[in-house]
Amino acid sequence: MRKWLPLVAICLGTFMLLVDITIVTVALPDIATSLDASFSDLQWVMDVYALALAALLLGAGAIADLRGQRRVYLGGLILFAVASLACGLAPGAGTLVVARGVQGIGGAAMFATTMALIASTYRGRDLGVAFGIWGAVNGAAAAIGPVLGGLLTEHVSWRAIFLVNLPVSVAAAALTLAVVGEFRRPDGPRVDLAGTVTFTVSAAALVYGLIRAGEHGWGSAGTLGLFALSAVALVLFLVVESRIPHPLLELGLFRRGGFVAALIAGLTLSAAAFSVLTFTSVWLQAVLGHGPVRAGLAMLPMALAAFVVAGLGGRFLHAASPRLTIGVGMLLVGAGSVALSRLDAGSDSGSLQLGLLVTGIGVGLAIPALSAAAMSAVPPQRGGMAAGALNTFRQLGFALGIAVFGLLFHNGIRDQLSGHVANPDTVAAAIGQGQAARDVPPAALSAIRAAVPTSLGDVYLIAAIVAFTAGIAVFILMPRAVAHLAENAQPADGHPADGRSAAGRPDDGQSADGQSDGAPRDTDRPVTHADI
Repeated sequence: MRKWLPLVAICLGTFMLLVDITIVTVALPDIATSLDASFSDLQWVMDVYALALAALLLGAGAIADLRGQRRVYLGGLILFAVASLACGLAPGAGTLVVARGVQGIGGAAMFATTMALIASTYRGRDLGVAFGIWGAVNGAAAAIGPVLGGLLTEHVSWRAIFLVNLPVSVAAAALTLAVVGEFRRPDGPRVDLAGTVTFTVSAAALVYGLIRAGEHGWGSAGTLGLFALSAVALVLFLVVESRIPHPLLELGLFRRGGFVAALIAGLTLSAAAFSVLTFTSVWLQAVLGHGPVRAGLAMLPMALAAFVVAGLGGRFLHAASPRLTIGVGMLLVGAGSVALSRLDAGSDSGSLQLGLLVTGIGVGLAIPALSAAAMSAVPPQRGGMAAGALNTFRQLGFALGIAVFGLLFHNGIRDQLSGHVANPDTVAAAIGQGQAARDVPPAALSAIRAAVPTSLGDVYLIAAIVAFTAGIAVFILMPRAVAHLAENAQPADGHPADGRSAAGRPDDGQSADGQSDGAPRDTDRPVTHADI
């Protein structure tokens, strides 16, 4: 039993950082009321966390290989805990946004090391079991997040959704120090600082520009300047990555159709399936008057369906082509979004269930196959880079979805209310803050009850188009047959034909720095971020 304690320590941190992506969704109206936060403030509360994860995942993995995987994981845990405390005590929206960004930095350090720590700690059948449990924890986090957020917000305070991280962080850190070994690779490639900075600037400027466009218009100097900055930073990123010996992301991988298809699916899946839930929660609470718990429960069918289908798929569909499971999964996400696009003034939370269920089935089919598809599409020594790129694109998709769909949601409500209320832009902003049902004039309520679900339905329709397009792209770009990851990386006996270990180094049973700290594991050979 003791051999599974390192997995418990790793999964505690993983669960916490992934729950924090969705736990905030149902708390947004209470946050807006408490901190007098605007609609764009709430978008940033969601977006800055995902942006930090997206921007720093690849770089954090490289740092972990050089400085030590356990050290970086612990550093991320501590930073995440401190930022969670700052979130829970935030006196204003600006402080909360900054603290959420720091949370994302800590989360990136943790998320970038979890798979490498598992692969370094376990071998053989135990490794498969460990990754299966880790994947189940990922699914459980998505399912529990909105409900846990609703319970804490409704019965304690929205601040509790952040403060609850403190005891979990302490437990995870103590257990990590006690049972998780240290693994490092001092001779690994240097950290691509220039690539990390330029990618971060490009992504952040793009998201900021989209959010700002909702407030100040597409043609404002500030909005255009942000888009220009994003484009320049992207060009610089491409130049840097094409010239340095150890890039953050090797551009040649984009010549591989399977890799590109996996990134497209990861990006669009996060946008189409998950980011729209933020605005669904606003409708449930601000217009229908549901409390946070009921709103969280209303969105639970999607997460539960994804969790169940992913588990069954791993057992019964492991021989199926990723092209089929990902492609069909994306088409089902699109079909579910079409069902959700039919919302109108007479809709209630029950109207969501069929669409969310179908979307969840699609998510459950697609997500488990994404990593295998991305990693199998590239040479084995680039598997870690491919996995990191996929996780980066998934978080970027969520951030872009919040920005783009938030803009469409706000503008749609404003346009629907034109001619029905005196100040449609102000009312649309109030709805975005979750305050419409309580604070708008009674005469405007009927118009709002029609405008919000109609606008939300339009957003779901756009999400459906995005998902359908991605599904078609997967069927076009991804090969019909993709080698299983294990076959791509090594033969059945567990050792590559060239006599090197699965970690890509001589199979001498030693850790990369030639040292072992005696932590319980099957072997002392480390597997670094670059090897996964």
